[in-house]
Amino acid sequence: MQFIVKRDNLLKSLNFVQGIVEKKNTLPILSNVLLQSKNNTLSIIATDLDIIFYDEITDVKILKDGSTTTSAAILYDILRKISSNSELNFDLKSENKLSLKSDNSDFNLLCLPPDNFPSFSDEFEGTETILNNNKFLKLLNKTKISISNDDTRHYLNGIFLHLTESNGRNFLTGVATDSHRLSSSSIEITNISNFTSLILPRKTVFQLCSLLSESSEKLSMQTSENKIKFTIGKMKLISKVIDGKFPDYKKVVPEKNDKSLIVPSKDFINSIERVASVSLDRKEGLKLSINKENVQLSVNSANSGEGNEIIKASFNSDNLNISFNSKYLIDIASEIEDKNLKMNFKDSVSPVLIEDVSDRNSYFVIMPMKI
Repeated sequence: MQFIVKRDNLLKSLNFVQGIVEKKNTLPILSNVLLQSKNNTLSIIATDLDIIFYDEITDVKILKDGSTTTSAAILYDILRKISSNSELNFDLKSENKLSLKSDNSDFNLLCLPPDNFPSFSDEFEGTETILNNNKFLKLLNKTKISISNDDTRHYLNGIFLHLTESNGRNFLTGVATDSHRLSSSSIEITNISNFTSLILPRKTVFQLCSLLSESSEKLSMQTSENKIKFTIGKMKLISKVIDGKFPDYKKVVPEKNDKSLIVPSKDFINSIERVASVSLDRKEGLKLSINKENVQLSVNSANSGEGNEIIKASFNSDNLNISFNSKYLIDIASEIEDKNLKMNFKDSVSPVLIEDVSDRNSYFVIMPMKI
């Protein structure tokens, strides 16, 4: 195998590979990236057995077809330190030695034979669904903040993707919850019919977000019995889906919360950040004392002191005191697109519904804290 490729093109691919390759060295081959050169194309493949990432580089000069696998982390680290726009000359000297030359640099990388690299059947019989790249990224960003880290309930460790209908319009909806908060976001969709609900794993969600934020190419989605494939231009991300049943989340979405607080989103975030800085571990709750014209935010830490701040707001009910985990509030408020954030309360102990006036297809639910 021998080929010449531009450093920047290969580095971009290897950047995505870093999030996928196995860091815990269970199987040495899984920390390697598979490089294949044939038909004037360089293929880059990485997997952790749950997710597979494929990319193709066509702007490459193939001198000899072939394939090998080498450490993804080492190759990435070398390329980051080579100057931009350099030409890289790869030459496989033997089954376990890959030569890399560029400018004045000369490296010999250890390889493992490609036969040991897992092979996958890529069979997806369902129809391809074209999605709007930006809208789908927004859906993922708004919902991923509520993905659970609790491995005992593995079915909460991802985003539940399913079809919903409202006023005769069809939506692809994503929902995540860690039982303290819930996020839901939907995008209208017309060309989808036989989509089976699935739970997209956390690692896949974060990988997909980084791919989508770096690429504006066409995005398509295809599902099989227990896998999902996303194609973005020449890149493909194939992932297993979580085996489990997502709970009936609609039961916890409050419907009769008629006490509404409207507060400027930016002021609210900045104020929480300042007041919460007296608490070193952020475990102490943030207390909101709400009246008709303003809201007082306060944090009282037994170990490090207290912080108080008042910001202007409007509230359509009598005074209310309620407490929250400050990090959860910041996560949600940071995803609000409108300049104002709307919180709907029932009382000081029931779930609170947070709305975004600029995005009627998204909402958040947060449980109060007992202080």
